[in-house]
Amino acid sequence: MRLAISAFIDPATVPLVAESREFYARRPPGRGPGTLGELMRIRAAAPTAPTARESTPAPAEETVSADGREVRVRIHTPTGKAARGVLLEIHTGGFFLGSAAGSDTRNRRLVEALDIAVVSVDYRLAPEHPWPAAPDDCETAALWLAEHAAARFGTSRLVIAGFSAGSTLAAATLIRVRDRGIDAFRGAVLQCGTYDLSARTPAGRRIADEYFLAAYAGCTADRTRPDVSPVFGDLRGLPPILMVVGEEDILLEDNLAMATRLLAAGVEVDLRVYPASPHAFTSHPTSMARTALDGIDEWLRHRFAPTG
Repeated sequence: MRLAISAFIDPATVPLVAESREFYARRPPGRGPGTLGELMRIRAAAPTAPTARESTPAPAEETVSADGREVRVRIHTPTGKAARGVLLEIHTGGFFLGSAAGSDTRNRRLVEALDIAVVSVDYRLAPEHPWPAAPDDCETAALWLAEHAAARFGTSRLVIAGFSAGSTLAAATLIRVRDRGIDAFRGAVLQCGTYDLSARTPAGRRIADEYFLAAYAGCTADRTRPDVSPVFGDLRGLPPILMVVGEEDILLEDNLAMATRLLAAGVEVDLRVYPASPHAFTSHPTSMARTALDGIDEWLRHRFAPTG
């Protein structure tokens, strides 16, 4: 079988390339903090309250618990109707930035578009709380949902989703839950994740000098452990996974490697590569991003559909 990267690109996205290239030509590439000092300055300049991102109606903020641990979550629910399912959302931010509130607008849109509830995890951030704090928090939220979703939301249809660092944490959470013998999640949406934080693979070496690696996993003796770098894990028994990444994302090769390992483990993988698109492109106001988000909505709609 002959295979090329074009096999993962929807031909319908090709007419959108010119617009994307024009947009990114006007937009300088983003860069995360490179030192602790830069991180502290970025945090200090960030809004202290999520008012600019608040959704209507406002989400509920709660502390949930499972297996002796607690974590704060932000819960969005449909208005005047039952939820068809529950999405566990793990926000972006390089493990050291961001919050569940930062996903309010995006999560409310999903609630309205799909008639689902969305639970977003306010996991602890590095470097104050390095690994394993964040995956501990995400696992706590996942275990709480597995136990309480039916009673709380009227449905046990669960899907997990992550964005960038959130995808790394989502993959680690799926492995943790699987290792407990819990088969609660129907699928996962992983956008532009990083799956080798050890710099042991060629893909992982491309980001070996990024500050977030030291901030999040610098205290870890072995960064190839699957809880840190999911690409090294036993991936058998994971639910169907949709992977979304830009063709010009520095993490493209990492996503291709992860998709290959998932396929070899017998996991159902839907890999979608979007041309003329850098890291985190679905957060940008382009037609390419809207097309990708529409595709994610449709995939989720199918995962939340009743079975049998």
